[in-house]
Amino acid sequence: MVKLMMSTLSGMIVLLCSLNLAIAAPSNMQESSRHLYDRVMEEFKHRDYEAALAGFRFFLELHGQSSLAANAQYWVGECQYRLGHNKDALKSFYRVVSDYPLSPKLAASTLKIGQAYTRLKDHEKARMTYERVVGEYPDSTEAELARKALDAMPLRDEEPASQLTGHSAAD
Repeated sequence: MVKLMMSTLSGMIVLLCSLNLAIAAPSNMQESSRHLYDRVMEEFKHRDYEAALAGFRFFLELHGQSSLAANAQYWVGECQYRLGHNKDALKSFYRVVSDYPLSPKLAASTLKIGQAYTRLKDHEKARMTYERVVGEYPDSTEAELARKALDAMPLRDEEPASQLTGHSAAD
């Protein structure tokens, strides 16, 4: 708990320093937004997802109209996903899809929606989402991952053999 608080505190100090840069040099707003984004991304790369989540949210508050906003929204979802907050992650990835229709993160966000549904054991929504990834982004890396996820999913009407025969595998 103390480690988490210290990590979050250090992340917030970095963010406040970056905020200071943004206020001090409004003519360099794009440069300061990039600097803040890169600093927060470092937190993510170091697997400090709590600090990165706070940082990307802060970034969106300051730079919600920047060219990096869609990416920051995606990374909010990714942090939530990695922290196991699957319902929150779903909302964040859906937000990328709805609010940033030209984002290069659309395929990745759509794939992550499917993965979050898989974690939530909503296999039908996961299947539909994976099929959407394959249909809309057929030549992408995300489509290849979606195909693999589809192959690994149980068939829609498939029942375990023990239910069909009344015997378990141990019988």
